[in-house]
Amino acid sequence: MATVKARTDRRKATVRRAIKEAATGRARLTVFRSSKHIYAQVIDDQKGGTVASASSIEKDMRGKTGANVDAAKAVGKLVAQRAIEKGVKSVVFDRGGYLYHGRIKALADAAREGGLQF
Repeated sequence: MATVKARTDRRKATVRRAIKEAATGRARLTVFRSSKHIYAQVIDDQKGGTVASASSIEKDMRGKTGANVDAAKAVGKLVAQRAIEKGVKSVVFDRGGYLYHGRIKALADAAREGGLQF
């Protein structure tokens, strides 16, 4: 029987494989969700580095909990703003094995509203 970690890693690898086929030179918007916070990074795989990042543990986000949809929306808008400042407008969304609903969907929608195209 496969462990929870093994199933998660397999799901994540499936998502990443599909993204690498569809990326064609675009940056990747990666999301990590913990029980208390949410994190987002725009990664340029060709250069091998992070272009922009945002999370619910930053100083201007403190005071709010990172475990709700409102925090995910704020992080999505912030990462979109930072990515556009760096010249990245088109990305591929990497949900990282998480289901596309709740906080993950809220972050993606807020990033689209912030100006990122995916």
